[in-house]
Amino acid sequence: MSKKKGTYSAKIKKATQMLLYKRHQKPGVKGWELKKAVGSDYAKVLEVLDDYLEPMDLVVKAVFEDEKTPENPSEEEMDKARYFVTLRGESMASEPKMIGWRIDDLAGLAITISFIISKDGQTPRKEVEKLLAEKMPNWKVGLNIDRYIRYGYLMQDEKGMLFLDWRTRAEVDEKALIDMLLNAKSEKQAKAEPALEEREEEE
Repeated sequence: MSKKKGTYSAKIKKATQMLLYKRHQKPGVKGWELKKAVGSDYAKVLEVLDDYLEPMDLVVKAVFEDEKTPENPSEEEMDKARYFVTLRGESMASEPKMIGWRIDDLAGLAITISFIISKDGQTPRKEVEKLLAEKMPNWKVGLNIDRYIRYGYLMQDEKGMLFLDWRTRAEVDEKALIDMLLNAKSEKQAKAEPALEEREEEE
């Protein structure tokens, strides 16, 4: 192994350790931390690491400080971004249980995210609690919202307003989520219409 190849392998190993081992309250690591530990070429190192992770259906993702990912991020934006490893494709049905999530908890998260999106990215926590209370036991509502906040999907300010946090921006395709919920609603309405027509004919 050449000296250059050995150095590059060491950089990939160091980057992998930093991304996978939780060092802060939030998973992942800042770009400036990678630059300090790996070198100024850390972006290239992450590209190579991403290729290694692809067969395992994992991907290196970046979350920038602004809500939208810049098309051509500057070096400063990259240094401030947070990088972490997550699933590359769609989750299998068994995966929620494997990571400690119940299906109804995930459904509650999807409902909460879509509701906040429909409210232009912010809404009072009380409104979310009222909505979730229609879908799950009251005692679970507050616990679930706190969990979504703790895991980085939501954040709450001092006025009790809820916003989408960094993990939602990184892991959730907002457009796909909205389309999925709209399709599910349309299918439900389509199934209900024949039953309604039969009832009207009987009357």
